[in-house]
Amino acid sequence: MGARPGSLADHFFFSVQTMGTIGYGVMHPFSAAAEVLVTAEVITGVSLVALASGILFAKFSVPRARMQFAAWATISPFDGVPTLMFRLGNERASQVIEATVRVVLVRTERTAEGVVFYRMRDLRLERDRSPALARSWIVMHTIDESSPLHDATPETLARDEVELLLTVVGIDETSAQNLHARHTYGHAQVRWGARHADMLSERPDGRLQLDMREFHRVIPTSPTPGFPYPRETA
Repeated sequence: MGARPGSLADHFFFSVQTMGTIGYGVMHPFSAAAEVLVTAEVITGVSLVALASGILFAKFSVPRARMQFAAWATISPFDGVPTLMFRLGNERASQVIEATVRVVLVRTERTAEGVVFYRMRDLRLERDRSPALARSWIVMHTIDESSPLHDATPETLARDEVELLLTVVGIDETSAQNLHARHTYGHAQVRWGARHADMLSERPDGRLQLDMREFHRVIPTSPTPGFPYPRETA
């Protein structure tokens, strides 16, 4: 009642007032059919508002890990022992508390029955936990007799279709929410006879300088009798 007959504008504004639960002024429902229509529009309007609010809250409340992984994994001697190394970094302004990293090697293996399948092997790390991850972290796995990579070569990694899966979990110190990130390195992304470039350097005044441009860069190491990489090219 109160709407002009045949007026599309009045019908539109009536629906807006109903769906927005604003309350009626001049126009208000008059018949039973109008009351049913109003009830349906109110339920629809409240549901749409609740749905939109939930989607927006879920979108903006979920924290992004913002974890950066170096472009290359490297294998080079460390204290005389071949070591697989990864570099990861925290792009957040806040620190990641109780950051924990796991590395899993995935490769094809053949069983005693001659069945070929993908098998996952956990790699033991020199340190798998950081109490407070501020900027960067070098994750290391020593390749000794107990390592699944013992006696491995670039050719065997390619033959076995090796992949290295890294997962990182932690707690954002500002929001206290859980963070997680993962990254996969294929066998072609492993640099033999190289290490990650140093990101810290000393300034003339004695203070340390962090150069993020060095994050992805790797530098070659010198071959040794027990680790003949990088190989000499003819």
